[in-house]
Amino acid sequence: MSSVPISTPFNISLDFEIAPFFKRVLASLLDLLIMILYANAVKFFLSSMVVMEREDRIALDVIFVTVPLFLYHLVFEIGFHGQSLGKMATGIRVMSLEGGDPSISQYLLRWFFRVWEWPLVFSFVLPDFWVILQLFSVGFSGLIVVIIIAVTNKSQRLGDLAANTVVVNSKIQSSIHDTIFMEVTNKNYEVMFPGVMKLSDRDINTIKTVLNDLYKTRRYETAHRIADRIKTVLKIDTDLEVDMFLERLIADYNFMATKE
Repeated sequence: MSSVPISTPFNISLDFEIAPFFKRVLASLLDLLIMILYANAVKFFLSSMVVMEREDRIALDVIFVTVPLFLYHLVFEIGFHGQSLGKMATGIRVMSLEGGDPSISQYLLRWFFRVWEWPLVFSFVLPDFWVILQLFSVGFSGLIVVIIIAVTNKSQRLGDLAANTVVVNSKIQSSIHDTIFMEVTNKNYEVMFPGVMKLSDRDINTIKTVLNDLYKTRRYETAHRIADRIKTVLKIDTDLEVDMFLERLIADYNFMATKE
């Protein structure tokens, strides 16, 4: 399976598997199905439970159908570490080519291009005929997106190229434990590596990504490489095992950052 090297702030290139094409298609179809089911559920509710003038119904359509579907990918990808519901189900995610989760501006840029690549609104302001016509338009746009993904080296669509992101294969579950800030509850906690504050949030996020990969694959090569680089940069001398060392770096960083 093809992979993409993602540079970290420590000048170490980490290899991530590019999301297989069939997974991306399946994720898109699942997202589309979710959007259709949501839109029809709202349409059924509005038509059966609410009696009102056409103008008021149009306003509700826009608020409860058009806007949520318009922001669907943006909200989920920002809130769930680069994953929509379809991406969660298929085990793929969006990642920055600079390492770790994309920034808010990168997510916004990807979403901006998605609006033009997939002009799907599903607002019931329009008659059913125009909704069907819109589906055909989306299908045609999808063919163009597929061609762009096929001809780019890292299987990127226009939004990925503009935002410097890539879709990779990942089974990491999104939870509070995937964030870089985790509260250290031990009141007597002692910082072992105070120099860790020379690192940035993105650095710590990269370390967290490496640890998650280590827990899943039990392959230590990348963890040793990044740990050795950190020890050199921060002038650290320790006999801790590589996983314990990286975990302690994150804990020290979280403790010191939350105490500032």
